[in-house]
Amino acid sequence: MYKARTCDGRGRSMAGLSLEHIGKTYPNGFEGVKDFNLEIEDKEFIIFVGPSGCGKSTTLRMIAGLEDITSGTLKIDGRVVNDVEPADRDIAMVFQTYALYPHMTVYDNMAFPLMLRKVPQADIDKAVHEAARILDLEKLLDRKPSALSGGQRQRVAMGRAIVRRPKVYLMDEPLSNLDAKLRVQMRAEISKLHDRLGATIIYVTHDQTEAMTLGTRIVVMKDGVMQQVDTPSKLYSEPCNLFVAGFIGSPQMNFIDATVVEKDGAVALAFGSNAVTLPDAKAAALKPYVGKVVVMGIRPEDVVEEHEYAEGKALSEQIDATVTVYELLGSEAMIYGDVDGGQVSAHISATNLVRTGSRIKVAFDVDKLHVFDKDTELAIVH
Repeated sequence: MYKARTCDGRGRSMAGLSLEHIGKTYPNGFEGVKDFNLEIEDKEFIIFVGPSGCGKSTTLRMIAGLEDITSGTLKIDGRVVNDVEPADRDIAMVFQTYALYPHMTVYDNMAFPLMLRKVPQADIDKAVHEAARILDLEKLLDRKPSALSGGQRQRVAMGRAIVRRPKVYLMDEPLSNLDAKLRVQMRAEISKLHDRLGATIIYVTHDQTEAMTLGTRIVVMKDGVMQQVDTPSKLYSEPCNLFVAGFIGSPQMNFIDATVVEKDGAVALAFGSNAVTLPDAKAAALKPYVGKVVVMGIRPEDVVEEHEYAEGKALSEQIDATVTVYELLGSEAMIYGDVDGGQVSAHISATNLVRTGSRIKVAFDVDKLHVFDKDTELAIVH
């Protein structure tokens, strides 16, 4: 008999995952994933994000059972599943390619996992129509995949996962085949879906905008190594190293090599002919670095052009810049400019008269400055 697990009194399955020292080494000796440790709570929406080849999809496939785990322990709901077959792990995977059967209708595609389990037809019908209602597919159940748009096909692939009521949903770059407008729509759909299902979702993407908008926590990976695990806002405001700082945020953070100097009791970051005096808390953290070169980071929205609204911001000394690129983005624009000792980008309003070639003055919001160790690339102070 087909039954939903009822762990929380509402017919919803519950699942926590534990990844302890997970590693993946291929026969040629290449380490795809190194010492991966993560505790995932029930109902969490976890995002694995990073550049191509960072090990995020490999980790997802190890959770699914599609890749062997070389070392470490994987637990779902407290049960070790390292050697458990994919079909017995009670997970559902949504692939980038949708993987729909072209000769079957939407209804049959969604019902197929339940048919394989020999679930009674009445239960199949109920599960499919419930999933179709959640995903707004009720009017499309008789159609074949060839008659659907990309977004509709992706929703059918998700519907096929939902009908099984698994403990964990795994999504491997499910939006990468969609155009930009549809991606934005589907992001909102997936977010609503998570709220409706109250389920545990692990989602892989290389798109940091997707990661920031969807995840309750984000795992940033590089070269098979977990760099940082945190909430989107914490990743953005307190990146643990240079890689995370540069990867999270669009456009990316400005980085300038600067020397820590001390003058008249104040600590400043000097680059070219410019110097940015630091507030007391940041100055105290950088005292041991006086005379050394560090990497200063500042996000484009924290670089203020002299004609822009700056009330409430703790601005640095003004810095001369020459605009090299101007990009109109609608209500605002991005400018990229050369300063003595580096380059900076900044947001400005579309009404600002600054254009390519303009000589301007900018200032940094010193409360939002990030400073990184030049050698270790680890954050010193935010």
